[in-house]
Amino acid sequence: MKGIIGKKIGMTSIFGPDGKQTPCTVIEAGPCVVTQVKTKDSDGYTALQLAFGEKVEKRANASEKGHFAKSSTTPKSFVKEFRDFSLEKNLGEAITCDIFAEGEKVDVVGTTKGKGFQGVVKRHGFSGVGEQSHGQHDRQRAPGSIGNSSDASRVFKGMRMAGRMGNDRVKLKGLKVVKIFPEKNFILVSGSVPGHNGSIVYIQK
Repeated sequence: MKGIIGKKIGMTSIFGPDGKQTPCTVIEAGPCVVTQVKTKDSDGYTALQLAFGEKVEKRANASEKGHFAKSSTTPKSFVKEFRDFSLEKNLGEAITCDIFAEGEKVDVVGTTKGKGFQGVVKRHGFSGVGEQSHGQHDRQRAPGSIGNSSDASRVFKGMRMAGRMGNDRVKLKGLKVVKIFPEKNFILVSGSVPGHNGSIVYIQK
């Protein structure tokens, strides 16, 4: 496996040689610094720890400063482990978007936008009760019955009800790397990617 930490920039579209338009998400992928190399002998498994994004030094505590000093780099904002990394990298080396190639299929992990506390119509797609009429008491968007009073006398687990919506970790699989701009560390992947502009995403193969 190989991967990199990135930041979602926004969306655009690319026109192919056949004139077909492909919607793409622009991701600033790296550069990331290898801040720890884990091996089976020392940790029981193999992994590379990557760090991305500059952090104000006065906001880093002593243990963080010491950890990043081992790889001769400044404190970083985001740290992520990638297990069984397919590329041989040493402590302090940089990983850029060059590890991917155009046309390659990748998985992108991100956190969806948080929508706050929402009702059943927005959260689960309930249709409501139709038009408002006399005596309906503003019940158009109500969920209706949620249990059986004569049998179970309780609400079953998993019942679709109102609650917090969004802010979930989501992985999109099989997205195509449409274009790479190494000079700007930009990767364009096909389709949409979860999260708001500026959110952290992980690209992995």
